[in-house]
Amino acid sequence: MKHFRENHGDMSLRDFLALDRTKLANERTYLSYIRTFISLLAAGVGFIRFVDIDGAKYIGIALCVISPLFFIAGTYKYFVMTRAIKTLEERNAIKDSQ
Repeated sequence: MKHFRENHGDMSLRDFLALDRTKLANERTYLSYIRTFISLLAAGVGFIRFVDIDGAKYIGIALCVISPLFFIAGTYKYFVMTRAIKTLEERNAIKDSQ
C-alpha cells in the first residue's frame, strides 16, 4: 500500500483499480475487433476459393471488403478511448496535486 501511495498521490485504490479495469476492457474490445476482422477475411477467402455454389464468390468478395472496416473501426475506437483514459488520468493527477 505504501508503494501505491508514493506513486499515485491521493487517488484512491478503488479509482486506480477501476481505471486499470477500463484499460483492460478497452484492450479486450480491440482484440475482439481484430478477431472479427480475421474471421470475416478468412470466411471470405474460403467462400471465394472453396465453395462452388452460385453467388458464393460474391458473398466471399463482400466479406473480404467488409472485414477491413472492422479493423479500422476497432482501431479508431481503441485510440479514442485510450486518449479519453489518459485525459482522465491527467485530470486526476492535477486534482490530486492541488
